Formats: sequence, structure tokens, C-alpha cells
Amino acid sequence: MSIRHVTLVGAGVLGAQIAFQTAFKDFDVSAYVPDQAALDKAGKVIGWLQRRYLQDIDGADPQALAAAAGRIRWTTDLAAAVKDADLVIEAIPEQLELKRRVYAELGRLAPAKAIFATNSSTLLPSAMADATGRPERFIALHFANEIWLHNVAEVMGHAGTDPEVFSTLVRFANDIGMVPVEIHKEKAGYVLNSLLVPLMSAASELLVDGIAEHEAIDRTWKIATGSPRGPFEIYDIVGLGTAYHVSLAGGPKQQAFARLIKERYIDHGKLGVETGEGFYRYES
Repeated sequence: MSIRHVTLVGAGVLGAQIAFQTAFKDFDVSAYVPDQAALDKAGKVIGWLQRRYLQDIDGADPQALAAAAGRIRWTTDLAAAVKDADLVIEAIPEQLELKRRVYAELGRLAPAKAIFATNSSTLLPSAMADATGRPERFIALHFANEIWLHNVAEVMGHAGTDPEVFSTLVRFANDIGMVPVEIHKEKAGYVLNSLLVPLMSAASELLVDGIAEHEAIDRTWKIATGSPRGPFEIYDIVGLGTAYHVSLAGGPKQQAFARLIKERYIDHGKLGVETGEGFYRYES
């Protein structure tokens, strides 16, 4: 199986990063967004990513970064986005029924050769596979945020995934500069979030219970462990919209956290790094 043309469905915080990194590694990329507002926002994110690559990657070439941005074809037409796809990577909100509806539409529109990969961080491929109409060509490919720095890609199939599809996705992850992590059987949270989510949940419960403010929780974690970021800084990077949907599906304490971030932040347009403010404020 050969991958040359990659389609991203969804270009939010992580989707735009995946699109740009893939184009940066010389793949042709199409990116679907639902409307003009999302298209305008994506253009700003790509500009920000070019500046971050120049800042974070030694020897980054402005001309090469501009060329990468030019290899992304943006569209609000889903059929046009997937018509040439060898691989479709879905990076839409963590809502199972939404993902299933999108995969049903993708199954109808995408060429038979196309592999489908979900970037879901919590949902299992087996929960969506039948909706695709091609379960043997369906797999999870999960990235960490700031993928040009934290370049891990978790590859996780389900019981019906074709082994050749699995091998192809491992090669693809390597080809776009990631470190592939092969996951041998389905696990909610994969490897990364199985380690990270307990930390984030503990931090959110400390906040909900009024034990300490988010700044103190972050400061404690960073000083005591040497970690460069605290859990609420990570929430801002992941995006408070994603944090809300994931927390809403959890237990009572997590649902209380979902209500807290909605009332204090999301309802006021504060979604984290992507909007310049969440738990913290950020330069544009």
C-alpha cells in the first residue's frame, strides 16, 4: 500500500498540526473544514505553525515552510477533499455519534483504496469501524499536541484491521517524522492518555474540590517533578473544548469539572492556546 495523498477531516488545534507536518514532509495534503469561518481560522493557525517551526526547529527554512503551507489544499467540500485520498485522517471532536456519522459519509465519498484513521484520544476503533463501510481499512493514529516537538504517533488497530494497513500506518508515521508506537490490542486511552489522564483527572478534582487554585497545582507539579508543564497548561494546549467533551462523559467529579470550565471559560470564548486564553493568557 502506498500513501502519497493525505486528507485531514477537521483542522482544529491538532488537525492543523497534522496537516502542516504531513505537508512539511512532502506529502500532498487536502484539508476539509466545515465553513468559511473555520477556513479563516485554519489559515491563521498555519501562519502560527510556521513561526513555531522557525522558533523550535534548528535550521528550519522559511522557504521550505512556505512551500509546505502551499501543499495544503483547503476546502469546505468534503467530496473534493477526499476524492484522491490514499489516507483520510479524522481529527474532529471526541463525540462518538458525530464520528460515526462522519465516517458513514466518508465511506460513501472516499475512493475504495483509501485507509481511514482516527486521531481519537479516548475512543476505540472498534466503536466506529462498522460505520466506515471498510472496517479492515480502519485504524487509530493518535498524535500528541505540538507534534513537531512531541513526535509520538500511536498506531492501534481493532480486531478486524488488515495487518498490512497496520504496517502501512507505521511506515507513514515514520515518514512524517513521528516515532511510531505500535499498540498490540485495543486500549481506551492508548499508551499516552493511559498515563496522562489520571494526572489530569487528579488535577481537575483538586480544583473542583477547592483544594488549590490551578496555578498552585501546576506550580507544585512542575517544581516537584521537573516537568516543563503543569496539568492545566496541558489542558490549554489540548483545548478546553476537548477537555469539556471528555470530562462530560466521566464520573461526577469529571462532570463537575466540565461544568466549571464551560461556565468560567468556554462560554466566554476562552478555549485555551487556540484562542489566546484559557486557564492562562497567551501571546497571539
